[in-house]
Amino acid sequence: MTASSIAGAAYLVAALLFILSLAGLSRHETARRGVWFGIGGMAIALVATLGLVIDVATSDEYVDNGGTTSIVLLLVAVVIGAAIGLWRARIVEMTGMPELIALLHSFVGLAAVLVGWNGFLEVEHRGFVEGSLVRIHHAEVIVGIFIGAVTFTGSIIAFLKLSARIRSSPLVLPGKNLLNVGALVVFAALTAWFVSDPQLWLLVVVTVLALALGLHLVASIGGGDMPVVVSMLNSYSGWAAAASGFLLNNDLLIVTGALVGSSGAYLSYIMCQAMNRSFISVIAGGFGIEASGTAEIEGEHREIDADGVADLLTSASSVVITPGYGMAVAQAQYPVADLTRRLRERGVDVRFGIHPVAGRLPGHMNVLLAEAKVPYDIVLEMDEINDDLASTDVVLVIGANDTVNPSAAEDPGSPIAGMPVLRVWEAKNVVVFKRSMAAGYAGVQNPLFFRENTQMLFGDAKQRVEDILAALARVPA
Repeated sequence: MTASSIAGAAYLVAALLFILSLAGLSRHETARRGVWFGIGGMAIALVATLGLVIDVATSDEYVDNGGTTSIVLLLVAVVIGAAIGLWRARIVEMTGMPELIALLHSFVGLAAVLVGWNGFLEVEHRGFVEGSLVRIHHAEVIVGIFIGAVTFTGSIIAFLKLSARIRSSPLVLPGKNLLNVGALVVFAALTAWFVSDPQLWLLVVVTVLALALGLHLVASIGGGDMPVVVSMLNSYSGWAAAASGFLLNNDLLIVTGALVGSSGAYLSYIMCQAMNRSFISVIAGGFGIEASGTAEIEGEHREIDADGVADLLTSASSVVITPGYGMAVAQAQYPVADLTRRLRERGVDVRFGIHPVAGRLPGHMNVLLAEAKVPYDIVLEMDEINDDLASTDVVLVIGANDTVNPSAAEDPGSPIAGMPVLRVWEAKNVVVFKRSMAAGYAGVQNPLFFRENTQMLFGDAKQRVEDILAALARVPA
């Protein structure tokens, strides 16, 4: 068998493993297996690609034309990439996963841009593509560069917003929708021009246009909607990889890119439904604009201490815990899991209510709770728990803010108006764990804090939960 046929077979196996990985990741019980399927598929793909490149570079046609140098450069790139990946994986906290994922998307976009430029400068100018395939190749080059560049700058802005390096509020330029549509119209015109008459300056203009469009699309979206944006950028990175696959004639890149692109788009669609957002407006960067006229919140909040919370919990028959990003920051999942176990031992019905975008990333809270050994069967999604909140004795809101904000349901002028939220205010008692009265990530004040049935427990979430555990230990079972 030739090296190319062996690589083709390996790519097929890798693609199947990637599909199995996605299937495994869809459930808590099989997630670990899904991760290993993905790791195995990527390992096979890397080894097959290295083998194929080495075989081509050492052939008679290339060995005297920089073949050895190509092998060395490839191996150096793999080693550097692996070292950086291992380093980041070791030091990143779970709270840093959303911005890390956004940053990784930018690498995929940049790679697609570089592949597209290489496809034009090297492949076409050296006559590797001839005849009727030339125009198809032109289209592949310019489309791949456009998608990659939009993904690159969009992901960089998402990373900066999620990591609080820039403000999460949306950038509102005059006629922003016309700017987006105009950029797409110009791109379509330049694409037709480039396909019929490829010139270097056209490629430069399209690259700059796409970089600016990606920046504007994401910059114009508010922080409260960034989880959907990260999911959409994930989809963009998949299509960028697929475009690179066509340019490189690599079936695995095409299949993998299509898997990532379609699954990311479907996840974005599900999240848009959960947040009452339009899928089209996500693609167009047309939501997240801060509404005007939001009413000022008047009133005084009430405070409670750990002993008071312990008294509420011991007299309750049902408790719901709604975690958010603050729980992740405080690394409070382990004492929360211990609190859950203690209460269940006392006969209290304890469940968790998880908003689709809690923690700024889909599944973020689920992963943290699974890490702390919280039973899967008591971790429920928003739609599964919302109708039960009115009959719940105590709701503990641990580090959540925008996902439990009544303004989404009651204030049409709110920037998060219409977004489905956990209706915790319907419970008999609500205890909110927060460091201060500051607004949430979306920058919207929360009237929940001033409700008559709400009490605030200030301080570090992990320490406050541990204080409650200590207070519970003093109360007879």
